Amino acid sequence: MTEAWLPDLARSAGAKYLAIADALDTAIARGALRQGDRLPPQRDVAARLGVDLTTVTRAYEAARGRGLIEARGRAGSFVAGPAPEAAPPPAIDTGMNMPPEIPDGLLRRAMTESAAALLAGAGMSWLHYSPAGGAPQDRAAGARLLSSRGLPATEEQVIVTAGGQNALHAILSTTLKAGDAVACGRFVYPGFRALAERLGLKLVPLATIDAATLDRACGVQAIRALYVVPTNDNPTATTIAENERAAIALVARRHDLQVIEDDAYGLLAAEPIRPIAAFAPERCWYVASLAKIITPALRVAYVLAPSVAGALRLAADAHETAIMAPPLNAAMASRWIGDGTFERLVTAMRGEIAWRQALADEVLGEVPRQRWAEGYHLWLPLPDKRSADDLVAAMRQHGLSVIGAASFVASGDREGDSEQAVRVSLGGPGDRDRLARVLRILHGYVSQPLGKAMALV
Repeated sequence: MTEAWLPDLARSAGAKYLAIADALDTAIARGALRQGDRLPPQRDVAARLGVDLTTVTRAYEAARGRGLIEARGRAGSFVAGPAPEAAPPPAIDTGMNMPPEIPDGLLRRAMTESAAALLAGAGMSWLHYSPAGGAPQDRAAGARLLSSRGLPATEEQVIVTAGGQNALHAILSTTLKAGDAVACGRFVYPGFRALAERLGLKLVPLATIDAATLDRACGVQAIRALYVVPTNDNPTATTIAENERAAIALVARRHDLQVIEDDAYGLLAAEPIRPIAAFAPERCWYVASLAKIITPALRVAYVLAPSVAGALRLAADAHETAIMAPPLNAAMASRWIGDGTFERLVTAMRGEIAWRQALADEVLGEVPRQRWAEGYHLWLPLPDKRSADDLVAAMRQHGLSVIGAASFVASGDREGDSEQAVRVSLGGPGDRDRLARVLRILHGYVSQPLGKAMALV
């Protein structure tokens, strides 16, 4: 090579060292730089770009962290050879509603660079066991994130858990006892249902989660708490309007309810919707996790407790079950919240979701469905007495994650047991062409005359 290579920073935004590393990535991907090519010396690049030498040094370090280049001592830096590719793991439908892959390798680069920077830092204290509830800097980062979404939070009231499920287990163990009644939707997140059954809680399914329905239910029996996914409910994709959230908060106060607000998808909203916790902070346990927002690899959730005393109790309970969130995950999330990477990743995720929702609109057309425009799953009530089980079995062979309503029915809901509907996930691994193909197959199954769509034996 070429000593002549020079990145164009004219259109780049953000940190210059990242722009140089990204330019290297692009040049190698396009073949402008090839394996073995020698890069210009760092001093030359700095002089020609008019930047500090440390900026170019950081750029080369970031590129090495991505595996793009390698240093050969005094000989200089060279484009690295391709890393040996591991055989892709077999596709397994876990039934989990997974977010789409963020395009253009943004997540890979962010994780690689952040891990390298954290490991190269002066101190390694964040790799040790953290205090119950999370390290102070991670709790502070969570408080900043929640506050930026219209939910005033302080470090003392926020704890960090090993994902949303760890948070829910700790909240239920802290606030409720066996035999307590908990209101929820007719269809409910299976992870919560499993915890409720394990702890001996009684679920009270509501036809709809709104203030009037909740108020009537509380007039019939003693209810201790409400469990709700307020934004993009899993599985029905229902999102509660902000004025209705305020009304639910009033009912919770009137009947002395604890509100467990599992806002797993709320951070995807480009325009934040104030949570129920914003209207009744003294009785709400608000959970914001990162697995559904960026990647399941981040086992980090932030919980805003209704009081400092509540946060202390919750921290102790979460510590008993999972000790702590993975420290590298928590440190990475804190770094991203602080330097703007978190918002860039979420913005990219929103763009990918918008594309997938537009594709679903185009392919599924007239098929009745419920969706939240900024979410990545659909709820399809099936017409003509079709069987959800048959559709799930038919689509499994095509690799589309389709889960029947029976997997979500709240305990004791007889009507839900007979309802024929499915949750369709638009997320998970796989390219756009594949998603278009399997959605066309789904459309074919649900739009054919009854008895003609599925030849199952």
